[in-house]
Amino acid sequence: MKISPHDVLLVIDVQNDFCPGGQLAVAGGDFVIEPIHRVAPRFEHIILTQDWHTPGHTSFASAHPGKHPFDQTELSYGPQTLWPDHCVQGTRGAEFHPALELTRAELILRKGFHRDIDSYSAFFENDRATPTGLAGYLRERGFTRVFLAGLAYDYCVGYSALDARRAGFEAVILRDACRAIDLNGSVVSMEREFAEAGVRLINTGDGFVTAGLTIAKGLAPG
Repeated sequence: MKISPHDVLLVIDVQNDFCPGGQLAVAGGDFVIEPIHRVAPRFEHIILTQDWHTPGHTSFASAHPGKHPFDQTELSYGPQTLWPDHCVQGTRGAEFHPALELTRAELILRKGFHRDIDSYSAFFENDRATPTGLAGYLRERGFTRVFLAGLAYDYCVGYSALDARRAGFEAVILRDACRAIDLNGSVVSMEREFAEAGVRLINTGDGFVTAGLTIAKGLAPG
């Protein structure tokens, strides 16, 4: 399997609020940066996503009196996990981690900016009906395969990978370039969905990318 001009590296939500010290910190979240930097030069095309919530967003526990972070509630589009206030537009928490250096990125896609709909996937809001436009962008650019990295493995990365498959793209997750929240068994549940959808998992260790830009080892069926 060779990396080609039809492949794109999709780096999900490597933002201050998801890294240590942030409002919704993923354990070891900043550890994804080094493997991302290691493989990024091998890709001709890179896209970044950025969680970009309004103040008082409906996914925030603070918007629901009596609720606490990580409680469940029912919204108009179905079940929703409530989160601490995070990645609020214009705040430092919403900024990319300062150590992330991907100036070659061709697109920064912001998601979650609709006040009344949360957004995990880079392709669809959580109502599963409101598209972000990413699928159309990828098709128009001629991309056929998406490699995913970032935060969090079992939420925004995972939902993006599954939606990439639903949209007709190959999806490959760079597992060691992700970190998980693992809330109530979310990793096991997500990996079961990966297996059913045909999402593949690889690592960025020795042999992932050779001088010939080929993936030599680390492949695992998803």
